[in-house]
Amino acid sequence: MFTTAFLDLPHLASAHGCVQLPGSKSISNRVLLLAALSHGTTVLHDLLDSDDTRVMLQALHSLGCTITPGQVTPGQPLHITGLGGALPADAAATLFLGNAGTAMRPLTAALAVLGGQFEMTGIARMYERPIGDLVDALRQLGCQIDYLGTPGYPPLKIGHPDFAAHLAAPIRVRGDVSSQFLTSLLMALPLLAQEQAITIDVEGELISKPYIHITLELLARFGIRVENHGWQRFVIPAGSRYQSPGAIHVEADASSASYFIALGAIATGDNGQKSIKIEGVGLDSIQGDIRFAEAAQAMGAVVTGGPNWLQVQRGAWPLKAIDLDCNHIPDAAMTLAAMALYANGTTTLRNIASWRVKETDRIAAMATELRKLGAVVEEGADFLRVTPPACAADWRAASIHTYDDHRIAMCFSLAAFNPAGLPVRIEEPQCVAKTFPDYFEALFSVVQTAPAHIPVICIDGPSASGKGTVAAAVAQQLGYVFLDSGSLYRITALAATRAGLALDAAHESAIAALAEQLDVRFEGERVLLASEDVSDAIRTEEAGMNASRVSALPAVRTALVALQHSFQRLPGLVADGRDMGTVIFPDAPLKLFFTASAECRAERRYKQLIAKGLPAKIADLLADLQARDARDTSRSTAPLKPAPDAIAQDNSALTIEESVNQVLALWQQRQPFTPSAAG
Repeated sequence: MFTTAFLDLPHLASAHGCVQLPGSKSISNRVLLLAALSHGTTVLHDLLDSDDTRVMLQALHSLGCTITPGQVTPGQPLHITGLGGALPADAAATLFLGNAGTAMRPLTAALAVLGGQFEMTGIARMYERPIGDLVDALRQLGCQIDYLGTPGYPPLKIGHPDFAAHLAAPIRVRGDVSSQFLTSLLMALPLLAQEQAITIDVEGELISKPYIHITLELLARFGIRVENHGWQRFVIPAGSRYQSPGAIHVEADASSASYFIALGAIATGDNGQKSIKIEGVGLDSIQGDIRFAEAAQAMGAVVTGGPNWLQVQRGAWPLKAIDLDCNHIPDAAMTLAAMALYANGTTTLRNIASWRVKETDRIAAMATELRKLGAVVEEGADFLRVTPPACAADWRAASIHTYDDHRIAMCFSLAAFNPAGLPVRIEEPQCVAKTFPDYFEALFSVVQTAPAHIPVICIDGPSASGKGTVAAAVAQQLGYVFLDSGSLYRITALAATRAGLALDAAHESAIAALAEQLDVRFEGERVLLASEDVSDAIRTEEAGMNASRVSALPAVRTALVALQHSFQRLPGLVADGRDMGTVIFPDAPLKLFFTASAECRAERRYKQLIAKGLPAKIADLLADLQARDARDTSRSTAPLKPAPDAIAQDNSALTIEESVNQVLALWQQRQPFTPSAAG
């Protein structure tokens, strides 16, 4: 997951490949709570690992559920031993639920029914998301719930209920604000239906019926068969009792599928040979958001599918503008607003008032950010109307404010396919952790663009000039791939000596052949050769001298060129070495050449070695560095020298942080984005 302050998406040209989706958030948090309320142990497969599921798991653990293992582990099932529909008499806890509406609302209902002393808390935005209609419905039963802040909104305090003479009358709840209120009642009230049936009446039009369908389907899996009378009255039968189904598999998230359905419609091209395959959810999904596929088809996408898979490719192009009532796909409909950027007219999305009470006011947010890109947008209380930029020249490079809303971030990633060839900046990309932590990694795995569009920062300089440390830090802050080219030569020398090859011209061809087959990865500060961590082995002074020897062999340098080019991957690259800007990436938009006196560099190396407990003498280190400088600057192939357009930076008196900040400032100056005015 990208945890940077922002993520710059370069212009993306096409898409093709296969994506495995994570589990559905809506299903994951529902089955977690249902398993917790049940008798017996439930084995959950393919559970989503996200911010929302983590806070739900933490809450259930605080309530006394036995959960093994204690967190979601990819590929490993989760075992939950339920509470059997009851809590200890003295149950009490303060539960932090972040911004997870799928945790706050159902847990509030369940705990208000079960009884105890609880405080329901979250982040500031949660305190702006209404819960009053649910609280009003629960108070009809005799539940004790108090507001700790603004009436109608969390945080809440829950006490012991008094159900005397309250269960016979139907429970009334509004259905036109959020379907989560009804879902919460449907999951909580079976706890009270042992002796008599309980009826829920919906006031107003029930929005997001597909999410209620999910709830009803899952309740049935846990032994509760609710009668649905025209989506206006729901009856929980007498004798209801939660019972574990034993094992349950969580479908992949149909809302998350929407971004890749849209990707297929936008970016797979016209030849019919490229497509996006989506695994984990099919057209027979119980999730209402799977009907997004129908909306995408109406806009021109070609969508096919089967059990647990979808295949999408471009059909009509440009996409067709649509006018759609989106009540049935409230979350996924946001993706239609992004697709509208590529349509042949004005797209209107109606009946989306629920957007205003989600993680942010999504109608306002989408309107604001779409306008930044050059779209003409009209918003109303329950609609959004989007007209795309009239031509490529009307598109603008934009820094997208994400409002701590995962769907905003994922929707606007699709703007990187704009016909103007402009990049798009996604602020706070880690907000996708709410439902799809690895979204951007999944996106990069199936999109393609020309190498010229993948930005490269080159930092060259002599040994111990600080270039490697600074380059790694810059890469981390930008979320870019990091290439330590010096390590490639150190690894080559290590592999050659292990193979019994002398590091001289007589063995040049053999060393070059070995270099072509290297399997190298950089994982933070770790350097891996195949599966072996060789970080320490290549950072000795001897390894540095050996690297200098093999780097002087022209055939070795040639052999490593293709390997170095392979590191130019999305979203960008920071490369450090001695010829990154002159030979390997001569067209890089930013090149720097670090310098520092030999004496300063010798002192730095001395301190590094002493800190590691290794013996060292400054005089010896100085002599080695001077010899290495002479060898590197005088070699016939790719000698150490600054590129003509490189910026020289003497960092003798600079800290690492100061050097990093200078590089980042220079990079920002070259970007087309202006700071976001939102939020």
